Parts: sequence; C-alpha cells; structure tokens
Amino acid sequence: MSFRPAAAFFLGSLLLLPGFGLRVGAAAERWEQLPEKQPAGGAAAEVPAVTKGLADWIWGPSDDGEYRLSKSFAGGAKKGIVTATADNRMTLLLNGKEIAKGESWENPVAVDLTKDLKAGDNELVAIVSNEGGPAGFSCRLVLTAADGSEQVITSDSSWKSAPAGKPTEAVAVRVVAKAGDGPWKDALAGQARAASAQPFNLLPGFQVEKLFTVPQAELGSWVCLTTDPKGRLIASDQGDKGLVRITPASLDGSKPTVVEKIPVALSGAQGLLWAFDALYVVCNGGPGSGLYRATDSNGDDVLDHVEKLRAFEGGGEHGPHNICLSPDGKKLFIICGNHTLPPFAVKNITEPQSLGGIRPNQRRVELPPEASSRLPANWDEDLLITRLWDANGHAVGILAPGGYVVSTDPDGKTWEIWTGGYRNPYDFAFNADGEMFVYDADMEWDFGSPWYRPTRVNHATSGSELGWRSGAGKWSPALPDSLPALVDIGPGSPVGASFGYGAKFPAKYQKAFFVCDWTFGTMYAIHLTPDGSTYKGEKEEFVSRTPLPLTDMTIGQDGAVYFTVGGRGGQGELYRVTYVGKESTAPADATSTAGAESRKARQALEAFHVKGADTKAAVAAALPQLANPDRFIRYAARIALEHQPLEAWAAKGLATSNPLARIHAAIAVARQGEPALQPMVLIALDLLDGLDLAKLDTAGKIDLVRAYQLAMIRLGDPPADAKAKIAAKLAPLFPSGSFDLDRELSSLLVAVRAPGIVTQLVGLMAEPSTSAGATNLAPNEEELRQLITRNAGYGSSVRDALEKRSDLLQVHFAYVLRTVNDKNAWTLDDRKGYHGWFNRAQQWAGGASFRKFLVNIENDSLVGLSENDKLALETIGARKAYVLPPLPKPVGPGQAWSVDDVLAASEKGLATGRDFEGGKRTFAAARCVVCHRFGDDGGSTGPDLTQAGGRFQLKDMIEALVVPSKVISDQYKGSIVTTQGGKAHTGRIVYESPEKVVVVTDPEDATKFVEIARSEIDEIIPAAESLMPKGLIDSLNEQEVLDLLAYTLSRGNQSDARFKK
Repeated sequence: MSFRPAAAFFLGSLLLLPGFGLRVGAAAERWEQLPEKQPAGGAAAEVPAVTKGLADWIWGPSDDGEYRLSKSFAGGAKKGIVTATADNRMTLLLNGKEIAKGESWENPVAVDLTKDLKAGDNELVAIVSNEGGPAGFSCRLVLTAADGSEQVITSDSSWKSAPAGKPTEAVAVRVVAKAGDGPWKDALAGQARAASAQPFNLLPGFQVEKLFTVPQAELGSWVCLTTDPKGRLIASDQGDKGLVRITPASLDGSKPTVVEKIPVALSGAQGLLWAFDALYVVCNGGPGSGLYRATDSNGDDVLDHVEKLRAFEGGGEHGPHNICLSPDGKKLFIICGNHTLPPFAVKNITEPQSLGGIRPNQRRVELPPEASSRLPANWDEDLLITRLWDANGHAVGILAPGGYVVSTDPDGKTWEIWTGGYRNPYDFAFNADGEMFVYDADMEWDFGSPWYRPTRVNHATSGSELGWRSGAGKWSPALPDSLPALVDIGPGSPVGASFGYGAKFPAKYQKAFFVCDWTFGTMYAIHLTPDGSTYKGEKEEFVSRTPLPLTDMTIGQDGAVYFTVGGRGGQGELYRVTYVGKESTAPADATSTAGAESRKARQALEAFHVKGADTKAAVAAALPQLANPDRFIRYAARIALEHQPLEAWAAKGLATSNPLARIHAAIAVARQGEPALQPMVLIALDLLDGLDLAKLDTAGKIDLVRAYQLAMIRLGDPPADAKAKIAAKLAPLFPSGSFDLDRELSSLLVAVRAPGIVTQLVGLMAEPSTSAGATNLAPNEEELRQLITRNAGYGSSVRDALEKRSDLLQVHFAYVLRTVNDKNAWTLDDRKGYHGWFNRAQQWAGGASFRKFLVNIENDSLVGLSENDKLALETIGARKAYVLPPLPKPVGPGQAWSVDDVLAASEKGLATGRDFEGGKRTFAAARCVVCHRFGDDGGSTGPDLTQAGGRFQLKDMIEALVVPSKVISDQYKGSIVTTQGGKAHTGRIVYESPEKVVVVTDPEDATKFVEIARSEIDEIIPAAESLMPKGLIDSLNEQEVLDLLAYTLSRGNQSDARFKK
C-alpha cells in the first residue's frame, strides 16, 4: 500500500482508486478513497507451522532500555522475506533504510526485502524497546537463491546488541528464550500482519466494504470511533496523530469516503462521544489522560475549542477508555481499566490489605464532597488466603476496585462510581431497558490456573462488584459478594462494543450486543434473553477474518455498522457492514417485556444505593429480599443495606429465621461492621444447624462459607474455640464434588487449621480431582480450538494449556497449603506428597506465568522452615537434593594452616587485590560448596554462608575454617543415636516425631540417612566433634585462602573493595 499527496486534484473522484487513500490538498489535510467490497468465504485455514529455521528470542543486556540488534549477511539472493516481532516495540531497518514497524508481539510483520537487498554485505537492524514485563525479539529471514535453494537466518546468539544510537558498542545478544519457549511461544509461526488477508467470514445476507486505508505516517492507527449529529464518523489515532472527521462513502459506492483532520490538540483518544452539542474525548496519554470537551466556538462546523474537565491518573492500555451517554440522556459514563485510579481523591482512614489476609481493623475511607460510589467505597482485596502477585510482575500493587465505570455531569463536576472489580474493560453500552453491559478482559498469563477468568460480558448493575484482583487473587465468580458473568467468551482482547440499535439489519441483530476481539479478529453478536432481573446471553460470530485486529465499532446514521482495525502501531483501516439480504430491516422494538417486573424490583432496591436515601424505607424494602432466589435482587438488597447505618438493620438481619437471608445479612455486617461485632456474626452463623444446611443448595453453601471468610477477613482473627466450631461445622461438607464449593471450603478449613486438613488435601492432590480434564479457558472447547487458528502466536499458549491441561483444584490445594507454616501441622509423608506434586505438575502447561506460579507457590511453602527442616525434605526425597558438579582441584601447594597463619596472611593481603572468580573457584575446590549454599549454589547440610560476611568477624570466620569444632551451632550440631541393639548412628537429626527420628549420616549427601523408631532408641547424645572435618583448607596455597576469605566475606558482591586492583 502506498500513499501520496496529490499535486493537483483533477476531475474529483475520477482519479480515485479503491484501496488507496489519496491526499487531496496538503493545506486542507483531506483524504479520499472509494469503497471496495471485500471477499467473503469459509472458515480460515490454519497456517502451517514453520518446520525449519526456528527463531530464538533475543534482547540486550537488560529488559529495560532501547537496543540496536543487528545481523550481517551476504547478498546475492534472488528474493528475501523477513518476518519479525518484538515485545513491545521494534523498528526494522535494512542497510539503514526503515522497512517496518511493530508494536505488538502477537502480530508479527512480514516484509519483502527483494528490492532492497545489495549484492555485497547487508545488515538487518532492529531498534527495540520494552514497556515492562518480559522483553524479546524474534526474527526469521528467508533468502531464496536463483536456483531455488533457501538460506534461513534467524535470531540467535550470533546477533549483536548495542545501545540504540551507539552501534560501535556492540556485544553478543542475550538469548531470552529458545524458539517456542517464553511467554511468546512460536509467535512467528502465525500469519504475519503484512501477509494477504483471508476472506471475511460473514453471516448470510451481510457484506463488508473497505472504506479507507489509513496513511500511518500522517493519521496513525485508529482505535476509537463515534458518530456526530450529521452522520459523520470521528476517529482517533492511538498515538499522537490526532482526531479525524470521516464522511463515509455513499452506500451505492458512487461517492468516496472523505477524511479530514480536526484542528484541535487532542489525540490518543480511547473514548469519543458527541453529546450536549460537544465532542467529549477520553484521552489515554496524549495531552494527558483525562476527560476533555471540544466545541465549535463560532458555528462554522469546525471544532476549535478544548477544555480539560477532569484528569485521570493512569494511562497505557489499562487506562481510561470509552464514554457513553446515560439512558436518560443526562449523564456521561466512562469506563476505566485497572491501572486507573478513581477520578477523585479517596482518603484512607484505614489502609487497604494489599496482600489480602485477615485485617487488623475494618476498612474505612472518606470521599470528597463531589464524589460518591454505589459500590460501597470501603472496597478491599477480601482474600482469606494471602495472595501471590503475578509471577512475571504484571499489575503488582494494583488494588481494588480495579477497573470501574464512573458517571459525571456534562461539566465534569460531580462523580459517582457505579460498578467495579474489572480487569481492563475497553467498552460498554446500555440496552433499551436501561441496563449496562461491560465487555471485560482476561489475563492470558493465567492460563492453567484456577484463578483464570475468560474475557466475558457482564451485566453491570448498580453497586456491582465483579471480583477482579491482581495476581492469584481473582475471586471465584461463585462468590456472593460479586456477580457472575453474563457470557464467558474465552481468550482474547476486548475492544469496541455497541448495541445494534439503528442498524438496518434483521430484528435479531438490531437487538444484539456487538463486541469486538482484537486478538482473534472476531466480532460477536451477543443475543440477550431476560432471565429474572438479569439476562442470559448467547454468542454468535458475526464478522471474522485472519488477520483482523479490530479496535472499535459504531452504528452509522445510514444503518450500517462501521468498524476500525489497527492498534499498537498496526496498519489502520475503516470498514462498513451492511445487510443486503431479504429479511425485513424495519426498526424493531428492542425493549423486553419479559422480566420487566423483576428488573423493576431490583431497580427499586438500587434506588437506595445513594447518599441520603430514606433509611427506614431502605431497610423495610431490603431485608425481606436477602433470601430472594434471584441472585441479582439478593445482591441489590444487601448493597442497599450496606449504605444504611448498621444499627438500623444488623440485629434484625442476623436474627432472621431464613438461612439464606441470615447468611447475606452476616456478609453485609462483616463488610461494614467493626471487629466488636464478630462474635454476633459468628453466633448467627453457628446457629444454622444441620437442618438449615440441608435447605441450602451448593450456591447457598458457598454463600455460607464466604460469610465465615468475610467475618474473619474484615473483623479479625477469631479465637481458637471459634475456629474449632467453624472447622467442626464445615469439615463434613468437604470434599463436596463441586469445584467452586471445594475451592472455598479448602481455603477456609486451612485458615482455621481444621484438624487433619493438611493430610486430607495432600491426599486429594495425589489423585485426579473433580476438575481433572476440565478447562476454564472457554465454555466450548471445540469452538476455542477453531478460534486459536486465527492467531497462531497468541493461540499457541492456549493450545499448550489444552493439550497439557492442569488439574485446577489440585493447583488450588497447593496454593492454599503454602500458607501452613506450622511444621507440626505436617507429617513427613505430607511433605513428601506435597513437594513431590510439584515435580508432577511440571508436565502441565499454561500461560506465561503458570510455571513460575508453581515455583513461587513451592518457594512460599518453605518460608519459615529452618535449614534443618529444608534438609529433611531433601533427605526424604520431597525436594531434589543438591547435585554435586565436577569440582576443580586446588592449585596448591598447601600447608597445615593454623588460625595464626591465616590471620597473618590476611593482615598482609586481604584488603585489596583479591580475585572474585578465584574465590568462587576455591569455594568449590575446598569442597565448601558440597555442604554450604552461597547465593544460588551449594548444598544444604551445613549453614548457608551467603550472609556470613555480615554476621561474623574475620577471626571468627578463620576459626570456623581451621578449627570447625571450636564453636558448633545447635542447629548444625551432630548427634550420636545408639539403638538398643548397640548400633550407633552419627549424623545430623533432621526430623523428630513421637514415632521416629531421621538422621543424615553423610554431611556431603543428604540422601544418605537412617530412620530409627523411637522404640528402638537407647540414647541420643551430642557429638563432640563437628560434622565438618578439619584440614579442608590444608590443600590450598596462600592466595587461594585469601581469595576464599574475600569471597565469603563479600557476600557474593564482585564490587567489594577487597577485589579492587
């Protein structure tokens, strides 16, 4: 595709060609293009995998910074094709000429280099940079000779790296991951962005036209779209190329699409709305994240005046996004991703619980006068089991409420949060019944984990909480203090959304909620059916193609659907969908009479989700509805109560005879009450007897378990007798056979330290659970397998997670057990079973963080264990013992070193001039490494020496080396265990119980041990001699001894003064 400014414009559109956006007057900054009907066909064919020349992922010395990655190669080829991608950004150059850009690793670029290849030496360069998270560049160059033979050059260790702009400082690149590994898998195996697009997949009677191809250098890449009162479209570049006004081509194709720059200093918009005689713009970055208003000051149909109404703190792809007009036409609603703070100051009276766990006090906040929240503003993490952050560092420190929807008046003066707990929703819309629907994102690095949540459409009611929390903290959708998804879609990247109102489509599609997925190039039609006070949803593919990086959509005044593709610097295009079939397109009534009474009942309760509501009326309306079988009405009732003073309803709610109503009253009191109310809450729940529990279905039992959890999380750690009652009441319910119930029960039973729970969970981890073979990636696995063929790079990790799927419930059990740091709660067999599970779990696959999560879970389980406890795990085979590598030999010649000899040598030669690598080598040659960990290397039968330099004086260190038996730590002291048969075992006791002791008999090999029954033991006495033999340094010469001392005293710091020359 090429673009050129016209030197003159002759005979108007006679010079225009389909597929080309031509500039028609540089001064006017105006472009025109004729429409082009797009081919439609069957399902996309799967792209065959690359079978040779697999490309590694490479980068500069660190993930931060900007680097110049380069590779030289000989010319002479008849043809050359390069395919490349980077996480996050790259600019490709061949022999100094820019040939391509990329801003998304999921969408590689492909470039034909043939015309730019030289006969002699050629240099391919990638200027790359990273915006956080893993960094990597992958490239595959195929050169075809005149005889048809191929030479394949790939990114590997032979490439060079230099700081950008400093090519003379080139060094070898760092191989970040081998081909097919890392979070990116085989991204180059998919169809690259510049490759020819396949035909559209369309429903019968629909057609697609391409209206405009965006000239990137001048107009950027369009990510946001809306309409103005005259039926024109307005679009924005994701970067700094500004806003444009678009007059679409006529439906008959006789008139071209006309694109004009809007002369206002606004760009980076991810939300556009024409309302109240103005264009409202939500900027994400650009002039500064925030809400802006652009107006026409003199009536010449040109926007020329800009006001910033409110700044938003947060930007990037998880910043503020789209904007909608309220159903009554009086307010503006804005949706924000989870990295966006509320647009008003939230004063913390008590701090949020960043890692979750049990709070020391109730969460309290204070909002400014201009702000309010229908979701009670004392939001918190509400995690009974302390969380692990994402294993790759994404969204660390991002807390509740996460993503949210907020409303404001036309002047941006007052603000109210309506719903929260989202990850990164880009768009939302209201239906004809006045109900809000939000399209939220997944976290693809969570594939394989029980906390993964697919992209999903949510019915976002007043005060709703959707349960996103960072890292492993995402709530189960079954929790009663959140609301479930309307439709789970699956992996993807949500972007634009809109109801089909105004489209000249058959009635079914006029009423549909259209949502766009950027990753897999699919627009879905979500068909809603009333279901009580909410809806059921069914998804249907409406438009798709490979590739089709959708960004936004809108309904035009001409009855067509308009959508844009592009994003992340990709090639932008504008398309139009029209209906040319035979069904009627007469305007349909989109309102729903079914469910109207239930929605009215819920909305009546939602009227109490505001400041100044009538408390007496609110309590009278809400209390009876806590047991309503409709989950959304029940939720609305509880939120109504939480907005009222506790004294008006808490006692009544906890005393109600209906089990479900009492449970939800307990949840409300736990979320809003002070710790002094905890006994009252627990008594109310404890009084629910077996007959009451029998009345509860699985969802009701989950509600009960969550009520107990929140009574602990929000109101403090209960006394031991209260925990014992909880354990006695709920342990008989576990395991239940329900994934959701067992997930919450196991968390609670671990938190209250139910007797035998560790052994029970470890036993359950040894056999397939009720979730074995299941997947939480998408509701329909067959559809998912077809979908992922549209993006092989992104889809490869989905495919891996399906082919090597984890046991989700077992992963959860491992996760909760990691917090049991009381060694008396574990038997040796428990430890062996638990840690052995991690070896089996390595066969499973998932997202980029899955296996790192497993490592972090196991590492967390070791926190608080003594070195002796850790050695015991190696001894019994629960963890892999240190494998001794081949050791170097001392240089020598040695001598019989005394403490005084070493002190004298140290006084002369230890202060400076030592050799760090020599010390490291000597640490191994003297066999220190066999028993002692130093940094990330070494055994564990002796103490960890990494921090020894900060704990010991020089003389102490020397005495420990030369006379190891002079001072022996109790923790590492040997013992002599004599049996009644007269046999003596000398070694280190690593495990003791009333039944047996375990003794490691070889200090250099933790796998050599004996188990001795207590009944067979005659006596146990301390060994007089250290397990560390004398004379270990006698084979070393003076320089080796000094280097060894410097190495251990430096704590592994190569910059220590002792190593200065």
